[in-house]
Parts: sequence; structure tokens; C-alpha cells
Amino acid sequence: MAEHRAAQKRALLDAAREVLAEGTPELPGFAEVAARAGLARSSMYQYFSSRRDLLDALIEDSYPRWSGRVEREMRAAGSADLRVLAYVRANLDLVAEGEHAIASAISSIAPNEHVGARVHAQLSAPLVEALAELGVPDAAATADLVNSVVHAATRQIEAGEDADVARTRAVALIEPYVMFVAHRADPGNSTA
Repeated sequence: MAEHRAAQKRALLDAAREVLAEGTPELPGFAEVAARAGLARSSMYQYFSSRRDLLDALIEDSYPRWSGRVEREMRAAGSADLRVLAYVRANLDLVAEGEHAIASAISSIAPNEHVGARVHAQLSAPLVEALAELGVPDAAATADLVNSVVHAATRQIEAGEDADVARTRAVALIEPYVMFVAHRADPGNSTA
């Protein structure tokens, strides 16, 4: 029974995410989400008391999914300099897969207390940490600059640019700085 409920709730969340990924300017209604999931509209009320409750569930589902993926890819990269580049690649991979459209839709729909600076800081925390480990004096300010490049590449991908081209361009802009800082911090660093 619990597995069935979890599967239905997952199907409803996935259906709502699909609708948001299509660029809807508002949170989809219960009827649309239920129909997309192949369930009755009344099923929605078993899991969500209101559209606001659905929005909260989407926020709880989407942002940890995004940050978890980025953090996993950064950890797998190893050294701090390679983690910065993995941050860029992972974020742009998620954009290419359509996750940014969902995150953008949620951000535009959600009240400010749910998203914005708090979520951005949480998503950027591993980047700030890697930059600080490299010895960058103001890691948070530098992370904002890195994120500016990521956001510009995001806009290019969403405008139809080939994701591989945009990703390569973004990494090519950031990599020389990261490698310079890594080499300065550790002149014997073999990645520089």
C-alpha cells in the first residue's frame, strides 16, 4: 500500500514537472496534472491539499534533485579546480535535459520566501567551497561570476544553441582562471 501511494505521488509530481517543463506561466491545475499522470482528479487531493501544497512539494522535489546531481558530479571530479569545472558542466547538463525550465517555472510561480537568494546560496555552496579551497580571496563573489557565465550559457542553450557548444564555451572561459588559481596555490599541481 505504501509503495503504491509513493508511486502515485511520484507520478503526480512527474506530471506536474512535465507541464512546467513545457513553459506554462503558472502552476498547472489538479485536473491537468492528474490527467497527465493517468489518474483521476480526485487522486490529487489524496496527496496535495491545494495548489500551494503541490508547489511546496515540487520545490522540495526539484531543488534537492538539482543540487544533489551537481554535488555528486563535483565530488567525482576530485580536486577543487576540477570540481569548479564539474559544477559548470553539471549545471549545463541539467539545463540541456530540461531541468532549468522546471526550476525557472517554479521560481516565477513561487512566493519569494521559497526561492531566490536562499536557494541560490544553497545551490552555489559547493562552488564557493571549491573556490575557497583553491584560495580565492572572495570565493562568494567569484562564484557569482562563474554563475554569470553558467547563466549566459543557459540562455544560449534555451535559445537553441547546441548544448555541447555552449558547455564547451563556458568551460573554456572559466578553466584558465581556475587553473591559474590552482597553480598559484600549488605550483606542483599536475592539473595546471
